[in-house]
Amino acid sequence: MGGLTHMRRSEALKIDVSRYNGTDEDSLLRWFVKLDDAIWDRHILGDEMQVTSALSNLTGRAKTWNLGLKLHDPNVFESSDILKSRLKETFEPPRAEFRARSALLRLKRGKRDVHAYAQHLRYLASSVTENPVDEQTIIIVFIYGLVDGPVKTYVFREDFHAL
Repeated sequence: MGGLTHMRRSEALKIDVSRYNGTDEDSLLRWFVKLDDAIWDRHILGDEMQVTSALSNLTGRAKTWNLGLKLHDPNVFESSDILKSRLKETFEPPRAEFRARSALLRLKRGKRDVHAYAQHLRYLASSVTENPVDEQTIIIVFIYGLVDGPVKTYVFREDFHAL
């Protein structure tokens, strides 16, 4: 008998996007990033399909808000950019960029381990989108937020480009 044939089984790629409900605990910016990743991974190209995909992941206050707008105008969201800007206007806390920037600039490590401290710093830096904080400022905040000790000594002696 001849050679063996191998059949590949196609498996569906499951890409979950967390649901956004419009509460203060939810990060709208983080939800936008996850949503954009899912849209990219699913190869959703048309604006109408992108808006539909985004709206299907709304719950709670955000879903109620969406339904209220759609009752008056079914085509209220012509593109995903319009949807995102309306969501930001409605659900993003006032002066969110200012709050994120000030939290970033006064950040201290405290009792966090270095990895958690760095992750929190990255999260705050990614929350500032209009006038992003430059990389050198982030490094300086990171270094001065460290507790005196061997980690701070090591990092302080490193070249900024190595970090």
